[in-house]
Amino acid sequence: MRYTIPDHLPPCTRRETGARKNDLVRARGEKGGTVKLFLSGRIALDSISLYTEEIRKRLTDLTPKELIVDLTNIEYLDSSGALILLELEGRAKSQAIAFSFDNMPDEVHRIMGLINREALTTPSVKMQKKREYLLEEIGAASFAFYKDMRRILIFVGEILDALFHAVRNPRLVRWDDVLFYVKRAGVDGLPILSLLSLLMGLIIAFMSSLQLKQFGADIYVASLVGIAIIRELGPMMTAIIVAGRSGSAFAAEIGTMRVNEEVDALVTMGFDPTQFLAVPKVLAAMIVVPILTLYADFFGIVGGLLVGITGLDLTIHTYIQQTVKSVTLFDFLTSLVKSVVFATLISGISCQRGLQVRGGAEAVGAATTSAVVSSIFLIIVADSAFAIIFYYVQW
Repeated sequence: MRYTIPDHLPPCTRRETGARKNDLVRARGEKGGTVKLFLSGRIALDSISLYTEEIRKRLTDLTPKELIVDLTNIEYLDSSGALILLELEGRAKSQAIAFSFDNMPDEVHRIMGLINREALTTPSVKMQKKREYLLEEIGAASFAFYKDMRRILIFVGEILDALFHAVRNPRLVRWDDVLFYVKRAGVDGLPILSLLSLLMGLIIAFMSSLQLKQFGADIYVASLVGIAIIRELGPMMTAIIVAGRSGSAFAAEIGTMRVNEEVDALVTMGFDPTQFLAVPKVLAAMIVVPILTLYADFFGIVGGLLVGITGLDLTIHTYIQQTVKSVTLFDFLTSLVKSVVFATLISGISCQRGLQVRGGAEAVGAATTSAVVSSIFLIIVADSAFAIIFYYVQW
């Protein structure tokens, strides 16, 4: 904010202002009594240090009991200059010096009114931080967990309603966005998933062969790798990679839209954010994660096959035959069921975290972190439940 003195002021005022350095701040009065400071020229960011030095010299020499600041001859004032004047007022009052402004133009008064005086005197929040005891921390964490679970349950109801609406009206689904997220979450993630699955199969086969060799049971390495990869490691590893790559992207994308008020704009135009933003991501994840799981199973078995051929002197036919004997159709079906559930959890929690963002860039980062951590936690919990359920269902 800047103020320029009107053109109708006397010419002598402009010539005196800034003519000499000492003319910027002139003092009149008796030492130890009432002192009147006359400020002239430009009080702006580039001249603050000059005015501060001159004012300090005058006050040090005169040590007034009452200070009056005359603002008649100010040519230029910005917010930095207004802040200096308010700090001068506060310093004078802290030293028990009577203070007042004289001949303040309306524009100067308006600019100074823009400064929040309470913010200048209010201590930092960190300085007022109260010590919390253990029970208070437990109570606060429990209440935060309750609110978070409540928001998640509300979002679950909204996403289920949106999915049901999409099934009834498939033409309303933005299938172009679904295909876009299928490519980004599936095709783009295939190289890293294939490499990790191959290495995982290699590691399991190598470590298990070290023990089975002692009993002459090298052939069972194929069974161990096949069962471990297809039943557990394939779906879980795929879900964790998708949560890290795509889940974080979902949360960051929607969170950024929230911060930029794009979500509010959708609501204003009559769109449902859950239907418009979350449904394409959830559908894409439900399509692509089972396919990625099959790829992970395949490359995991190939990794074990490489160890069997190179380190155990097994033939390709023998290894594949033993794997087929050990793995059943039920194992593949359970793997696919897990992957669909994992995909729903990842995409759902990521969208929910993105939609609840409030604030700026820091809030987007926190929501992204929370989405990944929550997704991995829910994946492990769901996998534990599936392990128990499928054990009793199979038998």
